[in-house]
Amino acid sequence: MSDLGIELTAEEHAVVLGSLLGDGSMRCKRNALLEVNHSAAQREYVDWKYDRLRRLVSNPPQSRTTNGLRLAYRFVTLSLPSLTPYYRAFYGSGRKAVPQIALSPLSLAVWFMDDGSRSRSSAYLNTQQFGPCDQERLMGALASFGIDATLNRDKCYQRIRIRTASIVRFAALIAPHVLPSMQYNLPL
Repeated sequence: MSDLGIELTAEEHAVVLGSLLGDGSMRCKRNALLEVNHSAAQREYVDWKYDRLRRLVSNPPQSRTTNGLRLAYRFVTLSLPSLTPYYRAFYGSGRKAVPQIALSPLSLAVWFMDDGSRSRSSAYLNTQQFGPCDQERLMGALASFGIDATLNRDKCYQRIRIRTASIVRFAALIAPHVLPSMQYNLPL
């Protein structure tokens, strides 16, 4: 299979996009690749992502020790021309940033499974790595679903908080895509 002929399906696009908003990272020489890297405790989730991106990957997920302490479970996609626009959009400035995006329920669910958590009556998306403009852009993408969000201080950083009034809508959108083992984290 020639890497020049691989175009992403809608599902692959959603998983890549949600991963990039969360814990996913990219590297690029001539063409970009996506690295999916989670703790070994999230093996089922990594395998789920791998199943959806399998066409873009040559080697299945593997365990590895990082910094001599943390056991990670990860895979890396092939370097593909079809991934390079994601790299340019998210890393064009040299630092991970959020481009203008349109989310789907699946990309929103992947983002939540990567970086979301529930609280008593709301949910958080841990966006502390992104700057204020990026976070405003993400809240705008959430608003396109009718989800009202605000910024919430977390130590010296900000993260996105889904307002209580939008929790039912948010959970209904992502629940069909959230792994059964991660349903406990849904904000309902």
